[in-house]
Amino acid sequence: MNSNNFSFKSIFTLVLIFLSTSLFADGISPTQQRKLSQALSAISNMYVDTINGEQLVESTIRAVLEELDPHSTYIPKEEVERMHEPLEGSFEGIGIQFQIIKDTISVVQTISGTPAEKVGVQAGDKMIYIDGELVAGVKIQNSDILKKLRGKKGTPVNVKMKRGDEMIDFKIIRDKIPIYSIDASYMLTDKIGYIKVNTFGNTTMDEFKSAMKKLKSQGMKDLVLSFEGNGGGYLKTAIDMADDFLDADKLIVYTDGEHVPRADAKATYRGDFEKGRVVVLVNEFSASASEIVSGALQDWDRAVIVGRRTFGKGLVQRELGLVDGSLMRLTIARYYTPTGRSIQKPYNKGSKDYQKDLENRFNHGEFMHRDSINLPDSLQYKTLIQGRIVYGGGGIMPDIFVPLDTTENTTYHRRIVGKGVVNSTVMDYMCKNRAKLQKTYPTFEKFKNEFEIEESVLKKMTKEAEKEEIPFNEEEYNRSKRVIKLQLKAIIANNLWSMSEYQQIVDEDNKSLKKAIEILTTENEYEKILSKKES
Repeated sequence: MNSNNFSFKSIFTLVLIFLSTSLFADGISPTQQRKLSQALSAISNMYVDTINGEQLVESTIRAVLEELDPHSTYIPKEEVERMHEPLEGSFEGIGIQFQIIKDTISVVQTISGTPAEKVGVQAGDKMIYIDGELVAGVKIQNSDILKKLRGKKGTPVNVKMKRGDEMIDFKIIRDKIPIYSIDASYMLTDKIGYIKVNTFGNTTMDEFKSAMKKLKSQGMKDLVLSFEGNGGGYLKTAIDMADDFLDADKLIVYTDGEHVPRADAKATYRGDFEKGRVVVLVNEFSASASEIVSGALQDWDRAVIVGRRTFGKGLVQRELGLVDGSLMRLTIARYYTPTGRSIQKPYNKGSKDYQKDLENRFNHGEFMHRDSINLPDSLQYKTLIQGRIVYGGGGIMPDIFVPLDTTENTTYHRRIVGKGVVNSTVMDYMCKNRAKLQKTYPTFEKFKNEFEIEESVLKKMTKEAEKEEIPFNEEEYNRSKRVIKLQLKAIIANNLWSMSEYQQIVDEDNKSLKKAIEILTTENEYEKILSKKES
């Protein structure tokens, strides 16, 4: 018996023990368990070639979970820790954002207060060696760099950087690096505040309350809350955020499953913004926890929802640790909005069809025309205060539809972004002009109001694109030129300040945000939307 065979049998025995627990007792009979045992035992003892037992077991677990639903998944041991980073709110490393351009690792930004900033690493520095190993001019992946730069808090990493013609050695001691879930918070008008939330993690509510406190101190009476592109996160965080807007004892969400009894989550007495007007921005990438908050506020007529139909993920997963440090996320329940809506979109046609849902929506015209969305009357529900009609069965339908604008989208623009030409143009520009920009634009407001991308920068960008085998297309370039300039300006703002300033530049082109401002500044418009009943 070879070692691989022995490894396979050992792991397989553990799988059988796991399958025979009460978790699967109702779904897999003893006969079916023996059937699986016979099949795998035959493979183990009789197959023509040597078997990689570990790989076979992992493939089996993946295949079983894929048969259940699109969100039950298996996560190998080596991916577990990194998977949790965006939700836990930190990782251990040196604190830089970087990008690989033409096999060169360029520092895009140092995160404020982190080890890299403290030793003097600057945006535009090019990484040549990490712990004596050459990393420039060689084929290297983002994941390889992360493995080298991240590590246990308190451990050193030696990095040699090129800055202009100078080579600089840095000894950087790794530390906890924060990950923020609030992309931006600022005042849109003298009374309207804005917060963009990118995920629902462990630190989200602390960040959210801090942002709300700041905006209230600046005179905020109404709020635009953006979940655009927010794929979700922790259920508890979603409940806590909805709680801030709802009166005590109002139902926020409930979960129910075959083996999990119904559990209700209700608002408490401590809401921080229970009276001001709220507009929530969503799109086709808003999912899970985003849909819980949006659905709760819509059902209680507490907010106007603006944008496009959300993703449609209404399943609750529980993480189950396996013996080797890997884990699986198993769907254990569905969640329902206060009116009883399940917003989970159908997945009975299989995972491939499910994954293509957004593509199919786009091709069907749903992103451009609300009339392309046809939901049956059986999925209608009525909101709990005003009795407005809302829908379940596949995402949150917005109260006000804002179509996706594709008029300035071109293949040329997509290619120069995808090939890194836009980012490399900014990196080169910042290397040569950082000091001048900081002197000319000491405040973000001055930069936002006065800075314009020069034609010489755009010409350099198109020349760089040609080197990347992207031929100049004048018609497409002119069609996308305004968006390209805005994108360049936003990336420069991020280099000079932070993601919040980047978002403020990008938001100048956000049509859903403009609609939200219009709703809140047009007399009685907000109230009319929330009282409108469909016949």
